Amino acid sequence: MSGALRRVWGLVYRHLALYRRSWPRLLELMYWPVLQMLVWGFVTAYLAGVQQNTATVAAGVLLGGVLLWEVALRSQMGFALSFLEEIWSRNLGHIFVSPLRPGELVAGLVTMATLRMLVGVLPAVGLAWLLYGFGLFALGPVVVLFFAALMLMGWAVALGVTAMILRHGAGAEPLAWSVLFGLTPFACVFYPLATLPEPLQWVAQAIPAAHVFEGMRAALLEGRVDGWHLAAAFLLDALWLALLGRVFLAQFEAARRSGALLNIGE
Repeated sequence: MSGALRRVWGLVYRHLALYRRSWPRLLELMYWPVLQMLVWGFVTAYLAGVQQNTATVAAGVLLGGVLLWEVALRSQMGFALSFLEEIWSRNLGHIFVSPLRPGELVAGLVTMATLRMLVGVLPAVGLAWLLYGFGLFALGPVVVLFFAALMLMGWAVALGVTAMILRHGAGAEPLAWSVLFGLTPFACVFYPLATLPEPLQWVAQAIPAAHVFEGMRAALLEGRVDGWHLAAAFLLDALWLALLGRVFLAQFEAARRSGALLNIGE
């Protein structure tokens, strides 16, 4: 194993050790995705009782939207909260006394974000199938692409949030929980992009998730893979990652020069 991989694994193992003997931490990862799935599952059950022919469409659009949006939310929050764990434990300065590089820190946080997302979302996906008969993976291999596009968006947003925390300290910590919720109306999670007023449609088209959910609805309602929306989602992901990654690295260097890495969060 190369030195870089050993350093990344050391950071990942440090976080995994927090979960090894802490069932409340593991439960917390699953709590919100499962709760959201249950609430929206009951909504679809109600709609099915009101009008029978809406059952399949409502279950697919609502439950599919909830489960896929949790992928973006858990990816972003998993990254940001893992970084905050280092701040809260006063460990950030110790980490960078070691040979760990900024890129390796990001790789470790991305790995933890992926693991936290899978632990949180997959039980909700399984329960949606058991309780409501909705199989997200029945859509086929395209679901993997939906997951990937939403994870990349979550990581990009997390890089921006982390940069804000490095710049503003504890005052910016609530952004770790709130930023993606603020994007929900423009991400078109539960309704088509055409539902938005025209000026807001331009905003939505700049958000990768909006294209993912347009693609999800095409797969659910029309049984086809919308290649244009998938390509747009990944292109926007690349642009978001490049831009926000640059912001993160610039702010990280500024924090290191000013000594903020040693006292951030205090």
